[in-house]
Amino acid sequence: MTVLGPDDLDRPIRIAMPDLTRGAAALARLRITTAREALWYLPFRYDDFSDLRPLGELLPDEKQSARARVEAVRVEPGFGRRPQRVIVQLSDDTGSAEAIWFGRQFVERRLKAGDELIVSGKVTQRGWRSQFTSPEFSPVGRESVHTARVVPVYHLAAGVTQKRLRELLARILDAALPAVEDPLDENERGELPVLSEAMRTAHFPEDAGDVTGALDRLAFDELLALQITFAQARQARELLTAPRISVTDAQRNEIVDALPFTLTDDQASAVAAIGADLALERPMRRLLQGDVGSGKTAVAAVALASAVRAGWQGVLMAPTEILARQHHIGLSPLLDGLGVRAEFLSGSLSMTSKKQIHDAIAEGGAEVVIGTHAVISEAVEFPRLGLVIVDEQHRFGVGQRAALQAKGTGGEPHVLALTATPIPRTLALTVYGDLSISTIRELPPGRQPIRTEIRDRRALPKIEAFLTSEAAEGRQSFVVVPLVTESEALQVASVEAEAERLAAALPQLRIGVVHGQQKANARDETMSAFAAGEKDVLVATTVIEVGIDVPNASVILIEDAERFGLAQLHQLRGRVGRGAHRSFCILLSDSTDEVAQRRLEILRGSNDGFAIAEADLELRGAGNVLGTRQSGLPPLRVASLFEPRHLRLAERARTLADAVVADDPTMAQRPGLARLQADFALSEADGDAA
Repeated sequence: MTVLGPDDLDRPIRIAMPDLTRGAAALARLRITTAREALWYLPFRYDDFSDLRPLGELLPDEKQSARARVEAVRVEPGFGRRPQRVIVQLSDDTGSAEAIWFGRQFVERRLKAGDELIVSGKVTQRGWRSQFTSPEFSPVGRESVHTARVVPVYHLAAGVTQKRLRELLARILDAALPAVEDPLDENERGELPVLSEAMRTAHFPEDAGDVTGALDRLAFDELLALQITFAQARQARELLTAPRISVTDAQRNEIVDALPFTLTDDQASAVAAIGADLALERPMRRLLQGDVGSGKTAVAAVALASAVRAGWQGVLMAPTEILARQHHIGLSPLLDGLGVRAEFLSGSLSMTSKKQIHDAIAEGGAEVVIGTHAVISEAVEFPRLGLVIVDEQHRFGVGQRAALQAKGTGGEPHVLALTATPIPRTLALTVYGDLSISTIRELPPGRQPIRTEIRDRRALPKIEAFLTSEAAEGRQSFVVVPLVTESEALQVASVEAEAERLAAALPQLRIGVVHGQQKANARDETMSAFAAGEKDVLVATTVIEVGIDVPNASVILIEDAERFGLAQLHQLRGRVGRGAHRSFCILLSDSTDEVAQRRLEILRGSNDGFAIAEADLELRGAGNVLGTRQSGLPPLRVASLFEPRHLRLAERARTLADAVVADDPTMAQRPGLARLQADFALSEADGDAA
């Protein structure tokens, strides 16, 4: 048997293991070219065939194994669309069964009457006879990775079968695992298994119960690699210089006192933390998270005004034009009152308007710029950019965020990220591990409580009558649906169909429509008309999820509510309750799914976004808390942000990473950890999560 040394793990398989030359070609289709890559090519699930039963005791609809004798092999040729079938009659002292394979799998060449086999697969009942469908099998007496055990199931590529891949990986593990050195000492890994043991178990567990511990160890290693990268970034930032944006306490108090309202305690704490960061010559990297309506805009206004008072420019970039315009509408009065000139910049502006704004920025006349990714275009030049604010920054790619930061000319600009999605601490450690975090939990006084109710479609006539009565009192309503157009595959509401239905059912109401496929100017016109009170009902997709502030809106009806994430529903609910009127959120759902109903009940029972986020994380995982596959979410290969156990490991990994990097910033004395970072190399899509 080939036995590899540490240096062989990263050599091409066909060189390090010449006996696997033919297998190396198959592995290459899976992008496995070295033994180390093979070790980290983990199963995506397991089939437990360890239950070995006599044929007479097989249970229908369960995965199990049996030791049996082949009585007969018969081939039924295919005709028309029917594939060829190979049927094998099996027997033992307790009874008989059959195994059946479809298509040209050449099973008949490998089996003959009298063979003793171990057969593993799912059993179905066909009349009085038990039947294995397309089972794995191996001769009795020959050790097998396919039968009578917990069997790994891998992602495949064309021309590579599960059977062939398991056999190749088993041979590589036998050769490579003795060369795997554990980068952690006994104290660092604690109760987690040794790395080589975890790898073997992750591929070929002896018992199904062993898998969790093995995957926990591999998940910890991945999270540790991520946290070391974050810790190194934090330390490297200590060497960078940033503009010292320093204002005196008196100046900051003057700015705060000029606001048309009093800051809450949480807002004041955030302002103080940001002010302390800005006063340093080290670039600030801070996340400000707050629930819907918590007043993040006011904190941003104080930060921007502070930068301008100190002689620097500020910029706020939002992911959509609707949100950018809303920020401009909300921030401009605040900044005007503070004596700060704010300009709006987006790609939809005319060339003349953009040229005028570009000139104002370059000349320093535009002290604050609020806009979309147009603010990072090559034509935009900031002579004294000191503060960058990125809203919903996980919706931007790393390259876009870096391009904005690169606009600084007096060193690295300070960066403040905003998010209206409350993020549980354990998740924030993984997604935003390079940021300091400020949290606003307290809502400003005067916010109206929102009454949330769950209804099914039988209640639509009453709901429509309620929308009509609200319109008669001068109030407005949102109607949110999942789709833009009708789908034959999905029986859910669409914007177009629902707008037509409401127009027919409620002809006295003025109905507008907005969705992401509209041209920006058409969408903005409709939104402006709704904000001005010229529309009674706005039918929309989730384009209204953030940044829409219409104090006169008192009702939001969310159709097919079970199709939205809890965090998203909470964001949508936050579109109402912004004025002096009583407000309502109606969740329309005909779903009978127990989990779906539980999620909706959580929303009905709480207006606390942080409590909802924790419940959401527990129920459905991080993807639901943050939105679907956003660019700021690390695409972890082993660790799961859907697994609370792994999120706890992330906290432990951060503590260890901080200690390790403090002692050895470049991992010069810890080559095993450096190797671990290479194994889990971060791509641009997931790298600078901060």
